[in-house]
Amino acid sequence: MKILMLSSIFPCPSVYGGTPLRTFHLMKYLSDRHKVTLVTQRSEEVTDADVENLQKCVQELVVFPTVEIPKTQNGLFDKAKRWQSYIQQGTPARVLSQYSPIMQSWVNEAVNSTAFDVVTSEDSINEIYVRAEWQNKIRTVVNVHSSLYGEWKLQLSNQFSENDLRDSLKLPWLRRYEERYCSKFSVVVATTTEDRKQLKAINPETKISVIPNGVDLSLFPKRSSDPGGEQLIFVGVLNNPANVDAVRFFSLEVFPELSLRYPNLTLQLVGANPAAEVLELTEIKGITVIGNVPSVIDYLHSATVCVVPLRMSGGMQNKTLEAMAAGVPVVASDRGLAGIDVDGANFPIRAMRANTIEEYIYAIGRLLIEPKLRDKLSSNARSLIEKEYTWERAGALYEKALSQSETSA
Repeated sequence: MKILMLSSIFPCPSVYGGTPLRTFHLMKYLSDRHKVTLVTQRSEEVTDADVENLQKCVQELVVFPTVEIPKTQNGLFDKAKRWQSYIQQGTPARVLSQYSPIMQSWVNEAVNSTAFDVVTSEDSINEIYVRAEWQNKIRTVVNVHSSLYGEWKLQLSNQFSENDLRDSLKLPWLRRYEERYCSKFSVVVATTTEDRKQLKAINPETKISVIPNGVDLSLFPKRSSDPGGEQLIFVGVLNNPANVDAVRFFSLEVFPELSLRYPNLTLQLVGANPAAEVLELTEIKGITVIGNVPSVIDYLHSATVCVVPLRMSGGMQNKTLEAMAAGVPVVASDRGLAGIDVDGANFPIRAMRANTIEEYIYAIGRLLIEPKLRDKLSSNARSLIEKEYTWERAGALYEKALSQSETSA
């Protein structure tokens, strides 16, 4: 196949974290078997070396400068203008803000040249470059990393919205937006059955394939031994709003209660770009912000338990999969475990689920004092990742979705 992949976010996991990680690994898998042209944008954080390395992964790499929003356009008046534009156009500001007319012109010409068999929108933010009428001459696929409507609905239902009235008004617009953009594509790909159900409810006629995220097992080997101790870890980009909310909730509401029971308890926050709200958590005894590191695997292997206390994030979490692959017992919220079969009557326990303060205290407490339970979770989790959540498996499923004009609904 000749594949045209559209990704306005440069697929460099070391720069941006989770969102481009899926794009990068699926692109690598496809490039080994097909001719891939990647069209992307480059921000200031992307180095020449990043570009050179990405160039080696595809047949053709086309890079445009990232569209930046001037800081002078972040006031209340400018936000109101963007909201008005969203209402008029039916497209979220986050999508419009990164739209590049010169990239659009290049894509239009490429599709009209009939040089490609399939065009993919990597993450829904790139759907704006795909025209509905293209379905008549080329397969079109949108790889939805997470449902925007689903995320917004979740924030409202969990009372995480900064403005309930505004966001309640925005919710039906987002629903119509996802219905409209999904109808432009031959196939929609989701990461979880939950997102599939959400998207299917919006547009019943849409053909949807569920393709989970994966792990590079060579980068996340299972730890050779249990370090014991009372060391907790959280891994993630530390200026991401969902991660900031997660670590602050855990550090301010859960960790102090746990520390009363386990005085030697520590928590390491590992990840790039720590926000000020994260850095101030070091004022709490036992909490350390490690920040960015070349590789997180040594930190994972030295931890007793990995916590993923997400409350407002959508899609499948790479951080959860990677910790499970490394053999670190995981305690995570429903959002942190989205799309991953970790507990239930039909299979062995692979992680512990917690959403309230009391549930976190119970789950983490058990793991701190029960080495046999830690061993069981470590072994079961690694086995699950090896079987169900590798990038090779995800890539093969994606290849199938791209190569077939019809997929199961």
